[in-house]
Amino acid sequence: MAHELVKLSQRELKYHEVITKVLAGKLTNRQAAEELHLTTRQVRRLKPKVKDHGAQGLIHQNRGRVPNNKILDKTVTEAIELIKNHYWDFGPTFAAEKLLENHDIKLGKETVRKVMSRAGLWEPKSRKIYAHYRAWRERKESYGEMQQFDGSYHDWFEGRLLRIDGQPIKEVCLLASIDDATGRLTKLKFDQSEGVVPVSQYWLEYVKTLGKPLKIYLDRFSTYKINNKHLFDDPKVLTQFERTMKELNVDIIHAHSPQGKGRIERLFKTLQDRLVKELRLAGINTIAEANEFLENIFLPKFNSRFSVVPKKPDDLHVPLTATELERINNIFSIQSYRNVNNDFTIRFKSKWLQLKEQQPTLVLRKDQVLVEEHLDGTIHLNLRNKYLEFMELPQRPEKVKMHVTGLTKERQLWKPPMSHPWKKLSFEKSDGVSKTLPRDISGLPEGGHF
Repeated sequence: MAHELVKLSQRELKYHEVITKVLAGKLTNRQAAEELHLTTRQVRRLKPKVKDHGAQGLIHQNRGRVPNNKILDKTVTEAIELIKNHYWDFGPTFAAEKLLENHDIKLGKETVRKVMSRAGLWEPKSRKIYAHYRAWRERKESYGEMQQFDGSYHDWFEGRLLRIDGQPIKEVCLLASIDDATGRLTKLKFDQSEGVVPVSQYWLEYVKTLGKPLKIYLDRFSTYKINNKHLFDDPKVLTQFERTMKELNVDIIHAHSPQGKGRIERLFKTLQDRLVKELRLAGINTIAEANEFLENIFLPKFNSRFSVVPKKPDDLHVPLTATELERINNIFSIQSYRNVNNDFTIRFKSKWLQLKEQQPTLVLRKDQVLVEEHLDGTIHLNLRNKYLEFMELPQRPEKVKMHVTGLTKERQLWKPPMSHPWKKLSFEKSDGVSKTLPRDISGLPEGGHF
């Protein structure tokens, strides 16, 4: 009679040897349990198996069987083809998400990792060894307590974004803020740069939609911090951004290193992988389409995947007050000071601004006027919280001896010459006949002239 060959593991061989001794009366159940690191109950269960079936009784019954949850070879082959055609540069985790989302193929990320490694689409990375120890900072407790904010220049559109002349735009800036307590992306927006105007427009939209956060944590880029060594620590010298946030009572914290605001830094590393591929799959080639995609599709999906529950359920965003809403364009303007010249003109960025004859407040020569550049591109002159009436001259005005010491609400007794802009504002003389010009005559007395 031929003997059946039974393959046993080292553990099963030891089990067989010890249980055989128990059956022969050489060992007690307790002694066998201690030697095999089992309980006496497990030893009692193994004894009849060895007695009836010998070594065969120690082999697990599922050995050699096909698992019920085995992934079909057809599914694996289909997944590999889809990854090669659509997700060749995706990481295993992101590829697994897209296979389920777009193709209804459910595979674990580790399974996808093995499949991609065998297909040569993924190379395992060694664990990064950090040279310096950095202490971990605990998250804030409530949503809206602190926002980490920064901008990242990157080829987000992979060369698909074109200039007017058809040349590709290599890099644009993605402005992003992430809530420190929840890890939730509060706002994403593409813009051409991280300059004063794009950042101001970003936060104007933010506070109108979500309210004012208590704190903003950011770096020391020139938009956010005066870096001149003589003015670096002067609390009176503020950037436009710092001045805006001071008016809104939002605290600014400047990080001393990129690791200090690590949450936003790690976010950009994730977005430079995931967002670039999402834009490619969606076929988006313009900044306007991208911003709409970010707000309506990407942000909700990203936050549902990565955000966490804060310690406290409160939302600490503060709504804008009625006064702030009324002055919102003034608060988010780019502000600078200029002096009134002797002929009541103001020089600003190669422009000549002529003050009109009648003003809502007294204007004297050498008065210092606050020039506000609103985000819509308009210019406003503010003196003692009153906005002055003015017009832009096409060129530098001619020198005219003025007999006016100040501009007020009252009509001036002095009649300016015909060459003066105050006259040209209302009419010009042609062949001895007054001819009204198609210009803005708002603020003039009834009849269109002084």
